[in-house]
Amino acid sequence: MTELTEPDHPAARPAPEWPHGDTHDPGQGIKDPQVAQAIAGLRDLPGLPAADHEAVYNRLHDDLLAALNSDPANSDPTNGPPTNSAGGAS
Repeated sequence: MTELTEPDHPAARPAPEWPHGDTHDPGQGIKDPQVAQAIAGLRDLPGLPAADHEAVYNRLHDDLLAALNSDPANSDPTNGPPTNSAGGAS
């Protein structure tokens, strides 16, 4: 008969393989700064206890919802002034 792995053995508690993002680009190429900032908050997730993951995901949800509901004209000042439907500056 095959012996079961002891619960304290490292093989009994495998660690998840977390994706490795580019450390120089916390937003991972995302153009919207609010979304990039929200996603960057996931970087600390692998080092946190599983009990804290819910709070991280709740914060991510709230931050992404705020970004979705924000005025896109104010999201990136490098895009220049917003334009109206006729193509001129508003």
